[in-house]
Amino acid sequence: MMNKMKALLTEEQGQGMTEYGLVLGVIAIGVVGLLVAFKGKVLAIYKEVTDALGVTPTNP
Repeated sequence: MMNKMKALLTEEQGQGMTEYGLVLGVIAIGVVGLLVAFKGKVLAIYKEVTDALGVTPTNP
């Protein structure tokens, strides 16, 4: 029984996928943070492009 418990604690199979998942999660949080921080600038660029194209954006 003790051997099984030790094996569970030292088993490394599947650990790589967990690490990749954590890294992707941190990247996603960073991207969302950047979008929130630069929200005004992104909206200004969007408005500038739509004005240049003569497109009237609609709100769904």
